[in-house]
Amino acid sequence: MLSTYLEMIRIRFLMMLAYRVNYYSGIVIYSLNIGVNYFIWMAIYGSNNNLQGMTASQMATYVAVAWMSRAAYFNNLDREIAQEIRDGTVAIQLIRPYHYLMVKFFQAWGEGLFRLLLFSIPGMLIVSLVFPIHLPGFDPVWLLFAASLLLGFVINTQINMITGLAAFFILNNQGLVRAKRVLVDLFSGLILPIRFYPNWAQAILSYLPFQAISYLPSMILVKGIGGPALVHAFTVQIIWCVLLCLPIFLLWRRARRTLTVQGG
Repeated sequence: MLSTYLEMIRIRFLMMLAYRVNYYSGIVIYSLNIGVNYFIWMAIYGSNNNLQGMTASQMATYVAVAWMSRAAYFNNLDREIAQEIRDGTVAIQLIRPYHYLMVKFFQAWGEGLFRLLLFSIPGMLIVSLVFPIHLPGFDPVWLLFAASLLLGFVINTQINMITGLAAFFILNNQGLVRAKRVLVDLFSGLILPIRFYPNWAQAILSYLPFQAISYLPSMILVKGIGGPALVHAFTVQIIWCVLLCLPIFLLWRRARRTLTVQGG
């Protein structure tokens, strides 16, 4: 059975490869996003070289790393699940000899692998030539960043699964999907690093999974955090990977009992 799921990674990778031109244009779009955010932050810094414990150079690097990390961990799993529920194809998926959610999870891995190799890495190389960002050389911190980004990918995929499964109960969850994406981008530290939020907001966000998606991996690479801070970052990510399995399991068990197919 594992070989079947692994095959899903290969198939999804090849499917994404067929539409790779879209991702080449995506590199341009993400580069523009990085450029806009870079100039905004440089204007905010002005003559200040340090704000909230981050130098202007570190902020420029953070912007590039956070956006190109998003290119890697982003996927459309929530929309896919919701669409299959609305058009009725989920009913066919449920009678096939594999676990529906496991298939979706491994398909997300295929998409993530494609986006990492043909989107994030080339995009980061291009951006590093255009903007004054400072990335570490051959340093073990890259392995720590990769491990943290991997956990962030899993957490984002789990949140997408929960959002997609909501379509079993509200049928049209497009508004929920859009709201979720705004919340993830805002509270994950992509648009505004968590340390720039007010103390009360930081306290609230520390109990939510969003910072584990983008902020923690980016800070590991940009600030080179280590010691207790590094252990805490990985602990938070691992805990959320485990905790988010519970709502997925409960939603899935309830969804199979209340399945209503539109157009099936």
